Amino acid sequence: MSRFAVATLAVAVLAVASLFVGVGEVSLARLWTEGWSGEAGELLRISRLPRTLAILLAGAGMAVAGLIMQLLARNRFVEPSTAGTMESASAGLLAMMLLAPGAPVVAKMLVASLFALCGTGLFLAILSRVPLRSPLVVPLVGIMLGGVINAATSFFAYRFDLLQSLNAWMTGDFSGVLRGRYELLWIAFALTLAAYLAADRLTLAGLGKDVSTALGVDHGRTLVFGLVVVSLVTAAVTATVGMVPFVGLIVPNLVAMAIGDHARRAVPWVALVGAGFVLGCDMAGRIVAAPYELPVGSVVGVAGAAMFLTLLLRKRDRLG
Repeated sequence: MSRFAVATLAVAVLAVASLFVGVGEVSLARLWTEGWSGEAGELLRISRLPRTLAILLAGAGMAVAGLIMQLLARNRFVEPSTAGTMESASAGLLAMMLLAPGAPVVAKMLVASLFALCGTGLFLAILSRVPLRSPLVVPLVGIMLGGVINAATSFFAYRFDLLQSLNAWMTGDFSGVLRGRYELLWIAFALTLAAYLAADRLTLAGLGKDVSTALGVDHGRTLVFGLVVVSLVTAAVTATVGMVPFVGLIVPNLVAMAIGDHARRAVPWVALVGAGFVLGCDMAGRIVAAPYELPVGSVVGVAGAAMFLTLLLRKRDRLG
């Protein structure tokens, strides 16, 4: 059995275990006794199964979005939470709360995607004008840009008494996911497949405009495609469950250390490991403080920040 098949089986086992973790009792014995129409079966259908699917889709989508950003920015320390993309998506959601609070979720996602696209484009434009003596400067620029966008968003949210609503988007939380409230994340899954099909072109675009053009790739069009994928995935996840940081940073780096930088080979691994990582963090958040629950954004943030610092220190030692 191949390593990928073993990893897929491990994530599948973890996903099945996730269905039986939570305050409400769901067990094989109850399902056998009551059937699918009983209380346990209803809880499984309405809450646990949609939640597990949402976790898998969000984790895979954010991990692949991070990989795409790293290819396009040619830097291992870039992802939506270190490039101002997530903060820009949150600004778009706030704009919709102010201007069209009754708009459907899809419309909010599209506006958030537009804001995320603009924020990511601004990040890349700043990078093109900043002397990058060290690759560590890139995520610092992105974090500062995200901080500025977040400060402006929080200011307007405070002025219009929407700060509490904004905070709901700022921390990823799957506890509110129910059937009918997560299907937007299938867009992220479709975009993950599109990224896999375009992996070779994205890799060549990451080599720079001159090289990619010489190899027959339309650099501008590929760059726009990559940014649109990242923006749509980030907006879909943020609009559905809130911000899930560091997944797109940690997972691609771990996969690269294990199997190398071949993008077409890496995308399935990145999606699978991203799904498993977020699923593990969500289960930890449900177990550690049971019967209460820690938001997955907080658990991922702690684990991701620790791994991020480790990667930074490893990179600094190599440069030193």
